[in-house]
Amino acid sequence: MKSIKQMLILSLYIISIMIVNSFTNTVYSQTKLKSNKSEIIGQTLAEIVNDGNAPGMVAAIISSKGVIAIGSAGVRKFGSDIVFTTNDIVHLGSCTKAMTSTMIATLVAEGKLDWESKLIDVIPELKESIHPDYYQITLWQLLTHSAGVPDLWTHSKRETKERRLQILKEKLNRAPSSKIGEYNYSNLGYVAAACMAEKVTGLSWEVLMKKRLFGPLGMNSAGFGAPGTSGQIDQPWGHQKSGSSWLPLQSDCAEALGPAGMVHCTIYDWAKFLKLYLTTENTIVKQEYLNKLIEPEGFYAGGWGVAEHSWAEGIVLSHNGSNAIWYTTVMVAPKLNRAYVVSTNSRDFGITEDLCVEIITKLVRLELQYNKD
Repeated sequence: MKSIKQMLILSLYIISIMIVNSFTNTVYSQTKLKSNKSEIIGQTLAEIVNDGNAPGMVAAIISSKGVIAIGSAGVRKFGSDIVFTTNDIVHLGSCTKAMTSTMIATLVAEGKLDWESKLIDVIPELKESIHPDYYQITLWQLLTHSAGVPDLWTHSKRETKERRLQILKEKLNRAPSSKIGEYNYSNLGYVAAACMAEKVTGLSWEVLMKKRLFGPLGMNSAGFGAPGTSGQIDQPWGHQKSGSSWLPLQSDCAEALGPAGMVHCTIYDWAKFLKLYLTTENTIVKQEYLNKLIEPEGFYAGGWGVAEHSWAEGIVLSHNGSNAIWYTTVMVAPKLNRAYVVSTNSRDFGITEDLCVEIITKLVRLELQYNKD
């Protein structure tokens, strides 16, 4: 399986090449461009769903004003006839990391934390449990995957912020798995960063996200874990590939891993967050702190993969997210005032990733061609 780093780099590379190579393969006719862009997106997704490559999908083009084009196709649960709508809740997976970083930026802005705050200084009780090599790692290193912290994909179902601290004690008791200062993607690093936020506020990561991000931005659909009510089809289910069919599931990772990848919301509410990176006007945090989150240490910044591309007239921010039964991709081009997102309630390893790259590419091309004409 490709690492998240490889997937992000590959996605950016493929999309940039496909966009730069004119519009020869997917040029939309002037007649088609005059039709509703949302209809075009829906038709594109329907082709993928009808080919059996996903149970359901949704994709959108976003500006600083919000969603400007959106389409969906397929069903919420394979075997049912309940359609997947543009207002449905999707699972963001590791696209959560940009949200966690932004919430933490509000704490830095208030002086409760500093980008260079050391894990051991903020949570001194860890000193007796973790390896001495971790004594000097900082908040910024944790957010940029350069703290030498090992990755963590799953854990027991014991919950609460105290459980997050216990995970750190268990997983950081040996020497770093990679050189501190070098990139090594780690969900555990985001758990550690969240523990620092929990320590200085006395509040859980979940409460902090609601109070400092979801509430102020009006993200009323935002929550954590699998979307919808257990046993019901009031929201899309996730799916694993099972032979030539799909196995519907309502599950997620252990709650303790929430800061690394367990937020869910509608595309419309996700747009309210993404707008922070498309405009300099917001009521959440001063621009200087958001600017910090898109300054990469090499390839990765605060919850974003970052690269420069000519078609975007500057930097492109990107991320993928998956809990193995959902897959979501986002690409943000600040200079163009555009973000492009796609989410599917499924994961077919080796297939779904490429499909999402293809869809994002078509969204970018559609918008560039539409504006050109």
